[in-house]
Amino acid sequence: MCRAGMWGVAALVTAVVLSGCSNKGRLAPVDDHSIGASRTPARVLPGAENAGKPGYYTVKPGDTLIRIGMDNGQSGRDIARWNKLDNPNLIETGQVLRVVPPAQEVAPARPATAPAVVPSPSGATASAPASAAPAQTAAPAAVEEAVSFQWPARGNLISGFDESKNKGLDIGGKLGDPVLAAADGRVVYAGAGLRGYGNLIIIKHNNTYLTAYAHNQNLLVKEDQVIKRGQKIAEMGNSDADQVKLHFEIRRQGKPVDPAKYLSAN
Repeated sequence: MCRAGMWGVAALVTAVVLSGCSNKGRLAPVDDHSIGASRTPARVLPGAENAGKPGYYTVKPGDTLIRIGMDNGQSGRDIARWNKLDNPNLIETGQVLRVVPPAQEVAPARPATAPAVVPSPSGATASAPASAAPAQTAAPAAVEEAVSFQWPARGNLISGFDESKNKGLDIGGKLGDPVLAAADGRVVYAGAGLRGYGNLIIIKHNNTYLTAYAHNQNLLVKEDQVIKRGQKIAEMGNSDADQVKLHFEIRRQGKPVDPAKYLSAN
């Protein structure tokens, strides 16, 4: 190897060594993910201050207002209004919703009766002193109203009520058979937005009872429509079902109960 080549190799080795020395003690840059690093604070979901209180419900994954309403004996539209939801189709897991009417929508308690008039020993009349009025609660206890239910369809009973497997009765029939309202009430839902129920109608009868009519072929009533016991509200079908049938539920304060215990024996 010529002398010039040897000097070139020596110079290269020297440069490498000097470079290593100049970087000695330096650390590679790292991202600071320590606890002390600034972070965007987690957003507080609407209604969080009411979590766990009576009359409120915390939204779970997969919930819809229709489902929440049916499970709490309320109209989904009412729940949207009570919670001032701009878009009822947008609710978030962890959001806390009011599922009972606010105080201003609860019927006021009956006024106290006038003090009784009793005769005095002298023959004059005097008012008996009224007892102290009890302190008013935020909302008076709801009084359960009785409802007379009729069978919503004629047909063979395919399956009965089972609290864990079947929340109502399944009644067989032919495509297009009439589906009748089981009692007077108001339609609080008519549509196909609840998975597993197909074309569904929900009727609110009073503050205690709802009925649900699922798997219909055609719906003949609209939301907010007032209907009468025995009125034709739908035609039997097999929407979201493996056969033509009516799935019928009675819910007492949102909880499914056995319809057979409430229906007349006809």
